[in-house]
Amino acid sequence: MDLEYKEEDSRFREEVRQFLHESLPRDLSEKVRTRRHLKRDEMIRWHKILAAKGWVAPGWPVKYGGTGWNAMQRHIWAEEAALAHAPGTLGFGLSLLASVLLGFASEEQKQQYLPRIYNADDWWCQGYSEPGAGSDLAALNTRAVREGDYYIVNGQKTWTTLGQHADWIFCLVRTSTEGSKQSGISFLLIDMKTPGITVRPIQLMDETYEVNDVFFDNVKVPAANLIGEENKGWTYAKHLLGHERTGIANIGGSKREIKVLKRLASRKKVNGAPLLHDPSFAARIAEVEIELMALEMTALSLVAEGASSKIGPESSVLKIKGTEISQEISEMLLEAAGPAGLAFDPAYLDCKTEHARSGDDDLAPLAAHYFNLRKITIFGGSNEVQHNVISKMILGL
Repeated sequence: MDLEYKEEDSRFREEVRQFLHESLPRDLSEKVRTRRHLKRDEMIRWHKILAAKGWVAPGWPVKYGGTGWNAMQRHIWAEEAALAHAPGTLGFGLSLLASVLLGFASEEQKQQYLPRIYNADDWWCQGYSEPGAGSDLAALNTRAVREGDYYIVNGQKTWTTLGQHADWIFCLVRTSTEGSKQSGISFLLIDMKTPGITVRPIQLMDETYEVNDVFFDNVKVPAANLIGEENKGWTYAKHLLGHERTGIANIGGSKREIKVLKRLASRKKVNGAPLLHDPSFAARIAEVEIELMALEMTALSLVAEGASSKIGPESSVLKIKGTEISQEISEMLLEAAGPAGLAFDPAYLDCKTEHARSGDDDLAPLAAHYFNLRKITIFGGSNEVQHNVISKMILGL
């Protein structure tokens, strides 16, 4: 792949910037910039703006509403959206479930679910992890027993991100105990309004309720909600996880955060000089910028070679480096802020107060941001597990 920007890439970048300037609501971008928590309706508002433009699902086939953008255009869009402080889209439906539907669902199921995902009519969450089945996902125990035209589901999912907002959940469930752990898993779509489902929020280190426990007590699910074949869900799960790990790399977001870090380090004075001029701190910034550049080139190369349609173990490389870079930047942001960055102001982050108690709206969210990013080397398959995947699937060890 030619990784140099061409004239048409520059024109496309200008088109993206113009659209973001004209269409991105200022109140939403300001909340993203100040790291304040977006509400459900605010995330849906931005999603619907993109859907109306036809830009909400860049990775989908054009037949189902995709943009037809090439790898470089998708990269430019993600970068510019991050730099403009645009909210994220509803990725559990758009990126994760859609990848499974497009690859393995019947045409009838695609026509039923994809338009509602595209238009944000349904908010989806992911039912993968369980107590005792996180990194070892194949050890899951949530059971789905076939009774006529329905499955009866019993069990528990945990760490279900934004499940409190969800209309539907896509779940891995155990439909057989014969053979290997992986061979008895199925992929099931469940309406969250079904009787027998209980959602219990979990408070995180940053005092948010971003994740949840989800309990299933004799939940009756139509067998028509099974995706693909029964007991073949592990294949679909791996496909989905590849897309999740690629997204977690968050290259555009890290580029934006480096700009914030440099601005903050230029304000912070150490012995009368800006922290940005301190040789050791400047060297750390340079090192993370080099790593990010290498990650970006790797991601672009993989997408250009067709890895976006058949994502393999290479996604583990992106996930490891992308999450490590994000965490390193968040740590340096907190260091650059100094003691002022330790202020913890949940009321400000929840928009219950107009300004932070510390008096510095830029520094107030940094401790919560740092705490929240501790999770990213764990979810989507822990980085330790990703090293094992690389050893086995790429290096052949």
